[in-house]
Amino acid sequence: MKNVEPEKQDLIIGRNAVAEALQSGREIDTVFLLRGEKNPALTRLAAICRDKGGVVKEVDRKKLDAMCAGGNHQGVAAFVAAHTYSTVEDILNFAREKGEPPFVVVCDELEDPHNLGAVIRTAEAAGVHGVIIPKRRSASLNYTVAKTSAGALEYMRVARVANLPAALEELKANGCWVYGADMDGTDYKQTDFSGGVALVIGSEGKGLGRLVREKCDFIVSLPMKGKINSLNASVAAGILMYEAASKRNLQD
Repeated sequence: MKNVEPEKQDLIIGRNAVAEALQSGREIDTVFLLRGEKNPALTRLAAICRDKGGVVKEVDRKKLDAMCAGGNHQGVAAFVAAHTYSTVEDILNFAREKGEPPFVVVCDELEDPHNLGAVIRTAEAAGVHGVIIPKRRSASLNYTVAKTSAGALEYMRVARVANLPAALEELKANGCWVYGADMDGTDYKQTDFSGGVALVIGSEGKGLGRLVREKCDFIVSLPMKGKINSLNASVAAGILMYEAASKRNLQD
């Protein structure tokens, strides 16, 4: 039997299949519509997806055909989330229930699902209360993320937000200091991670976005002593999460 790629296991194609998934309450991650398609049925599907917090993208026929591997997509396909999304408030409430200052990891346009899965796995082990990702230009909770997280996704609250800077402001209003990870910041070993922590990890190629960086209270860096001037995003995130966790443990 031919193996099915994990990325394809969460793909639904065709109007009826996508409509049933939306109506059944399944968590729809992204709906892909054929660009220029004016069919009212597809317009309704897009509206339902947006109402449920999903993302709608228009793509050309060549891309949609390739995604569906030649299947009869009828102008629409959808990725189903591998796990239900939480909200920022859910994450903050979880921290309150545990009687702990919030400990949140924010991924700024982390696009590699393997990186996001690895971040979620380490976050769960380090005692993070939740992870926040943006709706656009980010890996989502697909099956590759779930597999890479090695089960941690079942226990980690992941919120997907339309506006990352606004989410950072919400975290600040609830007692978090925002720490952005970038190359030109303070040595992480010299950083005080006491109190509420929102640790922001930038994208693989560009690092922190300008608007997100402006919301950071501190910029922290990992010293680089070799020839390479940067680390994989999930590796850097893991080091910083455990540093913050160790400082939080000292306060207990």
